[in-house]
Amino acid sequence: MNDPVIATVNCDNLIKMALAEDITSEDVSTNAVIRGYVRGNVRLMCKQDGVICGLKVFERTFTLLDPATEVRLFAEDGDEVSAGQLLGEVSGDIRVLLSGERTALNFLQRMSGIATYTRRVAELLKGSGTRLLDTRKTTPNMRIFEKYAVRVGGGYNHRYNLSDGILLKDNHIGAAGSIKRAVEMAREYAPFVRKIEVEVENLDMCREALEAGADIIMLDNMTPEEMKRAVALIDGRAQTECSGNVTMENIKSIIDTGVDFVSSGALTHSAPILDLSLKNLRPSEQ
Repeated sequence: MNDPVIATVNCDNLIKMALAEDITSEDVSTNAVIRGYVRGNVRLMCKQDGVICGLKVFERTFTLLDPATEVRLFAEDGDEVSAGQLLGEVSGDIRVLLSGERTALNFLQRMSGIATYTRRVAELLKGSGTRLLDTRKTTPNMRIFEKYAVRVGGGYNHRYNLSDGILLKDNHIGAAGSIKRAVEMAREYAPFVRKIEVEVENLDMCREALEAGADIIMLDNMTPEEMKRAVALIDGRAQTECSGNVTMENIKSIIDTGVDFVSSGALTHSAPILDLSLKNLRPSEQ
């Protein structure tokens, strides 16, 4: 993969798993009507306005089926695209074009939908100084693609997985016995370069997290007024993040609270797909 974020893991294995899910032994529909090699081409069309994302994943899906497949792309990840726009052309063995179509589009539509939704939410925060973050509420085996799409859309990635950062949530605190004890244990266990984030639900918990020395305090499911009071209490002694059912519809109410970050699971778990299709499949002229 040419995309630097996508290249951080072996995405080929994930794409192959998706292809294997769709083709367990053969594509019986295609093999029934195409008995041998026939070269053809098909056009990638946009059917809805949005932000395109995942074009290299789309391309790789076909080239993993057959390295001889040729993909010409007329847009780049992050571009605003519109209904009716020609985004690319795929040429090669018609059997490959047919068999890879749905898996390639599934990746592209899903990633583009997330990038589109993220772009719209990020635009609502423009000028506020608050950064938009994603969460770990991702589709199993799709996290690297979905978090990449958030970045393309203008958001930022929270921790990638459980090995990536310390976030002490309500059940961690319950297991440790208190916020103070949980932070003490985390400080003792983790390297000093690790920041410790603590989730709080009210001002008393916020005060306890601050006194315990938390680096980041997550204000979970608080009202905008409660968040304002919490930010005033923290007064720059820790970074602040708000979380809890944040969507495009309610994010404006958070802008004036003064939090440093706002995290939204909706970026990945609730973004609708961007409608795209492969059209006009034709055999190439001999």
